[in-house]
Amino acid sequence: MTKKQAKKIKTDTYKETLRLLQIELVKLQKHIIKKNDRVLIIFEGRDAGGKDGTIKRITEYLSPRETRMVALGKPSDRENSSWYFQRYVPHLPADDEMVFFNRSWYNRAGVERVMGFCTDQEYHEFLETVPDFEQMLVRSGIKLLKYYLDISRDEQKKRLKDRQQNPLKQWKISPIDKAAQKHWDDYSLARNTMFARTHHLSAPWTIVKADNKQVARVNVIKDMLFRLSYKDKDEALILSDANIVFNYEESYLQNGMIAP
Repeated sequence: MTKKQAKKIKTDTYKETLRLLQIELVKLQKHIIKKNDRVLIIFEGRDAGGKDGTIKRITEYLSPRETRMVALGKPSDRENSSWYFQRYVPHLPADDEMVFFNRSWYNRAGVERVMGFCTDQEYHEFLETVPDFEQMLVRSGIKLLKYYLDISRDEQKKRLKDRQQNPLKQWKISPIDKAAQKHWDDYSLARNTMFARTHHLSAPWTIVKADNKQVARVNVIKDMLFRLSYKDKDEALILSDANIVFNYEESYLQNGMIAP
């Protein structure tokens, strides 16, 4: 696979494709409820990677009773003194539920590592234990998908500037945002280590080229629908672009498929 630029999508085409995919998502949810399935979808990526908007489009027409979005804030003193995964466990899906993590336990491999919010021992323990933790979840019956929304340095700079200027996006601004560009290379190193240590058979990483938000959103939804089972699936509709959504491979760090 070689580096290719994402083709732009016409607004009308995007809206119609998104509508059809959202119909498929409703079918998926009906199946999940009928089969008492538990689905957990993790979204990771750099600041301004598009996690909020992607989750919003996925959940827009789903039942709020069986759909939850989890975006945890700064841990409390009690949470800091507990087993690391403990604060995430209460938010795991029960029967009939789809849960979306807007950032997850992988904070420890990214923000906490780069910004010095955890010790070296805590960091290495996390990398050592998270595959086992995820394997436990999968063995318990949880369907687990992990997406990393990958953007270029220039695109992040543009989006962070937009946050500063757009009064409707002020809530997104944080001190971490201001350090994102300064620590770009540190985040790249942390990301690459995270992929190498936590990409495993039970819960592989799926990379999404996300410089074009609309293209990224429709292809994430297509990939989700392809990976999860449900009745009356529109097979032709849900074929994603392999240049936009693809399983992690180490070689993609060298050939430009993943942003340096």
